[in-house]
Amino acid sequence: MAKVSFREQVLKVREDAIVASVNRLLAEKGFDLMTVDEVAADVGIAKASLYRHFASKEELAAAAMVRVLTLAQAFMATLPATEPTPLGRLKAVARWTMQLQLAGEMPSLPSQNSSLRTTLMGHETYLTRLNEVSEQLGEWIVQAQQQGSLDDSLPPELVLYTLFARACDPVLPVLKATGQYSDERIIELLLQTCFGGLNGAPGPTGT
Repeated sequence: MAKVSFREQVLKVREDAIVASVNRLLAEKGFDLMTVDEVAADVGIAKASLYRHFASKEELAAAAMVRVLTLAQAFMATLPATEPTPLGRLKAVARWTMQLQLAGEMPSLPSQNSSLRTTLMGHETYLTRLNEVSEQLGEWIVQAQQQGSLDDSLPPELVLYTLFARACDPVLPVLKATGQYSDERIIELLLQTCFGGLNGAPGPTGT
């Protein structure tokens, strides 16, 4: 294994700091309000130094998304040992994404932004991570439908997109702002509506 030089280690630490800052600022302000100058100032480097790592604001956002997807993969890899059912794993992933959002660690990206979309669709690592996460979730969704714990009349991709939506659910910050509920209670309520619906039937939040 080749030895990593001190310079390469420094660059890696700086890059990690940049991505962590972008992740936090995207969660706090969103893509449109975040600026490259703000990221550079937050990390404590010149903007020119930042551009040596990332060519644009869109590249910064893509790096933040790769970071979150990598964390998601690591979390999902632990679930077969802790959650015996596909439904339990899906709920665990939904819970994890909501915990990340409430902690201010989930990047917020606009759904309609042509330059950002172009960058993301051309970012090989982002697409690879996204496809891997989607395939694993899709497998659990189909298994849960086959077991009768999810409605098998729903297209699996619809269930997948519904789960992805939990990562940026605007209901979480609204409920948190009221001060009436703990973070855990907010998550339980959203898990209930996500998996149990609004039809009056009790929505299980366990496995």
